[in-house]
Amino acid sequence: MSSSDQAPLRVYGRRHGRKLRQQRASLLEEALPRYRAATPSVGQTLDPRTLFDEPVDDVWLEVGFGNGEHLAAQAVINPNIGMIGCEPFINGVSALLKQIEAEGIRTIRIVPDDARPVIDALPDASIGRCFVLFPDPWPKTRHQERRFIGPKNLQRLARVLRPGAELRLASDDPGLIRWMLDQTWRHPDFVWLARRPDDWRRRPDDWPSSRYEQKAIEALRTPVFLRFQRRA
Repeated sequence: MSSSDQAPLRVYGRRHGRKLRQQRASLLEEALPRYRAATPSVGQTLDPRTLFDEPVDDVWLEVGFGNGEHLAAQAVINPNIGMIGCEPFINGVSALLKQIEAEGIRTIRIVPDDARPVIDALPDASIGRCFVLFPDPWPKTRHQERRFIGPKNLQRLARVLRPGAELRLASDDPGLIRWMLDQTWRHPDFVWLARRPDDWRRRPDDWPSSRYEQKAIEALRTPVFLRFQRRA
């Protein structure tokens, strides 16, 4: 089998957690079809603006949205932006659906799967902002190649992000923080937007909090917030 025929390296953890309560299970059955975007097949092209019922000013992408607090909050404060969220963890998908229904959000589309096929299907320069927040740190040395932020995925993101678009990264894991900063800072298509020595320690006002950030703070770990811009 050639390398091109092999399954892509897995960059996410489990797909299922504890058994869902009936309400959350019902959301997956009844609500998910209204907000779901299908995982593109190899070679397929996906125009992201066609995913939404109404015209949107821009499209943003969140890779691994967890329980969806950040994605839902961004959709509420940016009602003219279409949001695509990718998350293989089904329990997290059901949590986001609960928020979407409660807030009446209509500008989120969910891909309950790996983000890479979505990114590969997007046209060049079609995304205005991308978030990779508190991804799996894959702390063991032999698993570091599974970290989402790395040369291959940064090249994917550089292709689909418009010149001037932002790539936002966050983590509370020291090893992963160093890794993401080094990988992205060295990439020729991205420039770090830090202006002061403590910029990366403070979450910007337009960057909503998430459950993962709160868990880190409660555990006395320090979250870091990194902002990069796609070079022109």
